[in-house]
Amino acid sequence: MNEMPVFQVRDFGVSFSQYENGVTRRELHVITNLDIELYEGKILAVVGSSGSGKSLLAHAILGILPDNAVVYGRMEYRGSRIGAEQIRALRGRKIGLIPQSVNYLDPLEKVGHQIERSVRGGKKKEKKKKVLEMMERYGLEAGVYDYYPHQLSGGMARKVLLSIALLSDCDILIADEPTPGLDEGSLREVLKDFRQAADEGKALLMITHDIQAACAVADRIAVFYAGSTLETADVSDFGGDGSLLRHPYSRALLRAMPDREFIPAAGNQPLPGNLPEGCLYYDRCPERRVNCKALRPGSRALRGGRVRCDYAT
Repeated sequence: MNEMPVFQVRDFGVSFSQYENGVTRRELHVITNLDIELYEGKILAVVGSSGSGKSLLAHAILGILPDNAVVYGRMEYRGSRIGAEQIRALRGRKIGLIPQSVNYLDPLEKVGHQIERSVRGGKKKEKKKKVLEMMERYGLEAGVYDYYPHQLSGGMARKVLLSIALLSDCDILIADEPTPGLDEGSLREVLKDFRQAADEGKALLMITHDIQAACAVADRIAVFYAGSTLETADVSDFGGDGSLLRHPYSRALLRAMPDREFIPAAGNQPLPGNLPEGCLYYDRCPERRVNCKALRPGSRALRGGRVRCDYAT
């Protein structure tokens, strides 16, 4: 890609200050060496197992981490480095979040009014019309407009949160696990809306466990593991037998899909605070070499993508 990314994260990390036995302070490193680039008109899907740092990255980008979090690395918006103050200014205006939980909704306000606030410009009647049209697309009856959040099922709440983000004028959308709980029809509608939003110029970051959904809508896919980006590749590289993928873990993820071999990789992802000194995937890698145990590989360009493996070809 030759164009400049609208948003970029480089060598990004997050740690949390913790106290053991009430007296000993230590830093628990949860994310290390994450790298992503978001481009206007493109969808980047982030995949990986639970605990790989996907949702934590979204919260870090939006500056909504707890007070004991320490963030390091570099974030850039349209070519300029940004910090906490700039993130607060961008949040909700230029960068929007589609969260997982109904807890992000105001429990004391009707959901229709909350969706309506995301519509910029126009009279109240016009805003309400747009909201009702969006609700209808997702199979929400008009009466849901007057519901309070506690009256929503999990799937309904997810549709409301999607509506709020997609009706906003943010140029970057971060969708944190947007597909669980959706019926097949709503899932297709959501993915179509994501594609349309990107085609209209928005940059989308889609965080998901659903590799099939990622392959159906994304332009590129980033593979996270133990708080690090192991590979970023074009979605086409995830086709066929996965031989175009660069990292052994990416190929293992593909083999584990139900429509492929459905064979999980042996072993477990290392936990924060117990990360190996060298390659994070060393203990599980069928292609490991002696040097991999001691040396943490850097990220490098390879065949149109990026990989964190010294021996990938």
